[in-house]
Amino acid sequence: MEVCVEICLGPGGVEMIRRFHLDGREIEVSDNLDQWHGADYRYFKVKGENGNLYILRLDESEGDWELIMFQSAESQALASHAHPHPRHDSEEGH
Repeated sequence: MEVCVEICLGPGGVEMIRRFHLDGREIEVSDNLDQWHGADYRYFKVKGENGNLYILRLDESEGDWELIMFQSAESQALASHAHPHPRHDSEEGH
């Protein structure tokens, strides 16, 4: 899958993803959630305006981008309903 990424500088000069293209489809980024370094790679976790989550990986030596993870907004909603937050004893009246 071909990935083309547009970067902008955020607060403090940190590189952030503005938008990216997957096989010709443009995805606008609403939130840059996280980024971290691995061996020879940088990872970016972003949320698209469509509500989907993406993890993109940049091969810093080659300059190539790759989609590593995708989670649709619908599956996020299902997952949050399937795993409700545990109740604390104080909430149960103990």
